[in-house]
Amino acid sequence: MNAPLNHPLMMLDPDVLRSFVAIAETGSFTAAAARIYRTPSAVSMQIKRLEEQLGVSVFLRDARNVSLTHDGAVLLGYARRLIALNREAISRFVTSDVSGVVRIGSPSDYGEAVLPSVLKLFAKSHPSVVVDVVIDQSTSLLKRFASGHIDIALISCMRDQTPEPGEVLMTDDIVWAGAKGGQAYLMDPLPVSMWDEGCVWRDSALAALEKVGRSYRVAFMTSHSAGQRSAILADLAIAPMGRSFLGSDIQVLDEDCGLPAPGKYHLLLKVAADPSPQVMALSDHFRARFQHFSETGAFEAP
Repeated sequence: MNAPLNHPLMMLDPDVLRSFVAIAETGSFTAAAARIYRTPSAVSMQIKRLEEQLGVSVFLRDARNVSLTHDGAVLLGYARRLIALNREAISRFVTSDVSGVVRIGSPSDYGEAVLPSVLKLFAKSHPSVVVDVVIDQSTSLLKRFASGHIDIALISCMRDQTPEPGEVLMTDDIVWAGAKGGQAYLMDPLPVSMWDEGCVWRDSALAALEKVGRSYRVAFMTSHSAGQRSAILADLAIAPMGRSFLGSDIQVLDEDCGLPAPGKYHLLLKVAADPSPQVMALSDHFRARFQHFSETGAFEAP
């Protein structure tokens, strides 16, 4: 017969687990702190307490990088499941009767790929909440967010630039995209389709061409991803796009085609200070969807 436990099992703090996951995903205490709106020292103290509580080291640290230990990699799976379960419980018992308005802003690519499925599920779990959506460039959305005109913003920013405060939902490659079997990339000057001025990818993509001395002309200009896709599929031009949005009818044009990689970008989730329950609930829906994407590579939920 097993002897009864004489002391209660310890409980892992969800806030500490969120910090742990943020560090694991960003590879940096500083970047993780910016994502969860804490100071790096506070995040460091959380991880110190977590390691003392578990009796193992969860991170390997050196002057430049932070990486998971074997125990840390095991813990990461548990942490993600515990956080997801916590969100599910809160949504089921606490936020189901929430009402009000949530104002969100998103670039057009995520507006097409992510918003429909997220908002459909949110409408089912929070039928009394009204959602207002603005589709715009990231630079314009930042101004709207700063002025308080939107509560939640999805913002694209270049990874190698000064980080914008916010929670990193995903990191993706910017690639040159062309029609499968297309010939536009062979033309001289190179015909490119560009987003309107204010797109964070635009300057990086053009600078990459200029660095290798590739002449180009702006053959198509649009502020929406549907327009970019039309120009590419018609083989009128090539365009910089996020790798995750290519689809089966578009191919990556790399250095073998004489095209340099424009770089990488982060997608940030920015949430208003002191968010209302409905804003917090919709923010969690976005987090859950991008967590699903990181695990499966698909934006659509099963």
